[in-house]
Amino acid sequence: MTNVPRPPSSRLKPTLETKFHIDYDWWRRENRDLRAYLISHLPPEKRAQFESNAPQELIDWIDPETAEVRRLDALQHAIAQAASDPNFLSEHMPLVDAVFRVFLANGNKPLSAEELSRYLPKRSPQLILRTLSSPTVYKGIRPVADE
Repeated sequence: MTNVPRPPSSRLKPTLETKFHIDYDWWRRENRDLRAYLISHLPPEKRAQFESNAPQELIDWIDPETAEVRRLDALQHAIAQAASDPNFLSEHMPLVDAVFRVFLANGNKPLSAEELSRYLPKRSPQLILRTLSSPTVYKGIRPVADE
């Protein structure tokens, strides 16, 4: 495995105000199976529908705020539905999975450790920051400036 030099911005130490997000390109670069990981966030009764290698179905989705019609992958739609369930986030799930789910639920809008802790009240901003700013990139969650 070759080491690719990181951009200079990655040398900056993240702070409690540093914004993080899911870097979906990281999944491709690391040759990881994003689809399988996304499926794991669905309720058990919905997983079987997506676990086969069937072609990805597109559906028409109407934005409830703007009435705009968009074509969405059926998995994206199922994730959005799952994210609206109050049990989608649990204080008992691993921190990285919980943070990933926050980003799934908010459309991957960048958030700081301080902001993430509001969604995960049992997790301190300091713990979130320590975890997400470690040298290991967990599930593609990276500082926005690392792009």
